[in-house]
Amino acid sequence: MWYVSTRGMAPRVDFEGALFSGYAPDGGLFMPEELPQLGIETLHQWSALSYPSLVKELCTLFIGPELIPKEVLNDLIDRAFSRFRHREVVHLSRLRNGLNVLELWHGATYAFKDLSLCCTAQFLQYFLEKKEKHITVVVGTSGDTGSAAIESVQGTKNIDIIVLLPKGHCTKIQELQMTTVLRENVHVFGVEGNSDELDEPIKAVFADVAFVKKHNLMSLNSINWARVLVQMAHHFFAYFRCAPSLDTCPLPPVEVVVPTGAAGNLAAGCIAQKMGLPIRLVAAVNHNDIIHRTVQQGDFSLSAAVEPTLASAMDIQVPYNMERIFWLLSGSDSQGTRTLMEQFERTQSMSLPKELHSKLSGAMTSESMSDEAITWTMSRCWEENQYLLCPHSAVAVGYHYQQMDRQQPSFPRCCLAPASAAKFPEAVLAAGLTPETPAEILALELKETRCTPMRKGDDWTLMLRDTIESLGWQQRGHFLNAPK
Repeated sequence: MWYVSTRGMAPRVDFEGALFSGYAPDGGLFMPEELPQLGIETLHQWSALSYPSLVKELCTLFIGPELIPKEVLNDLIDRAFSRFRHREVVHLSRLRNGLNVLELWHGATYAFKDLSLCCTAQFLQYFLEKKEKHITVVVGTSGDTGSAAIESVQGTKNIDIIVLLPKGHCTKIQELQMTTVLRENVHVFGVEGNSDELDEPIKAVFADVAFVKKHNLMSLNSINWARVLVQMAHHFFAYFRCAPSLDTCPLPPVEVVVPTGAAGNLAAGCIAQKMGLPIRLVAAVNHNDIIHRTVQQGDFSLSAAVEPTLASAMDIQVPYNMERIFWLLSGSDSQGTRTLMEQFERTQSMSLPKELHSKLSGAMTSESMSDEAITWTMSRCWEENQYLLCPHSAVAVGYHYQQMDRQQPSFPRCCLAPASAAKFPEAVLAAGLTPETPAEILALELKETRCTPMRKGDDWTLMLRDTIESLGWQQRGHFLNAPK
């Protein structure tokens, strides 16, 4: 299995190359050169599988036994999911009036990113130990990515992690999940800016190819192919649990509602669709609605500013993974994708060509939810089911209620729930409800914290480079002092 850049100007790589790269050298994102097609027989076989077994099947298709032998791959995935609180790893809650909520948040940090990042960390470890290499991971986070990335690599001897979090733009719990990890290989910075602004120094550092190579830098943001790969399993699991029967031909469709910010879960759904999974996608966003505007009008352009919302992890202006979707739906047209994305990077605005927009609106529909709609949905779900939704999950469930109230005829529907309500007590209170906080989250308040400020007026790129340089010196020191 080979991977190519969406912009077509970089050499193709294998899974290991894509895993360690983040962005391709030409600024594009890696995608499989060819997608395996799954027939009805395979889908029938997979329909009885657990979530971890689906991840194993998908990873086997996209990694290849010459890189990671199948038995080893299965062990890595079992190890990745060993600390999840639910025995199924993910769980489908069937609630009143046809509401299906797929809980993706039973990992250590109570968010869906634990699923893909714990697997990605295991894959990294496998290759690093084999080659006796060290890497420094640099992550920008809007809330959940940072804590899940830290959790997945903390205490690891051949990985250092640097996380930039947007001070005051995450919830208190999200921030504490990052700043209370005092392991030697974890380095957290609190940036006086939003999640798009803190991406700028990261982009600047990664643009220096020689520096990246010298320090073995990589990113674990949602651009990393391994994360998208694992997230494909959400869609297969949702389909198999919600499809009424697999005995009809063609197979019945299921609508999967994806609350999204950077569009990683959405790209995973599009790939699953292209492989033959009969799902219909709904992109559900908050007030920061670039994806909604793109689906509805073909308008891929930035708003004047990111607007803070209750669904803070989705307060994103630049949904990087839309580039993967454009490439996929344009029939792997890398030249066309490069032209579009370079125009967007130059002008922060781009209109999709008519044919591409038509394919996009054929692959998915979309909806945007205000904060009022989010709290109303959280409140209604509690009244009807005594079930607490996080604000991001409420963006998806809000779409379900909207369709139900309009009495629209519909297919079975599954709403992805990316985080536990326990992480967002402020939003639960805003909905007039009582937060339910697990003891391990309450305990965060009492822990010591460590976080280096990046203030307005500081040179954030220089601070980041200096930190990376000093870690490089430490590594060289460890290497020199290691027993021969």
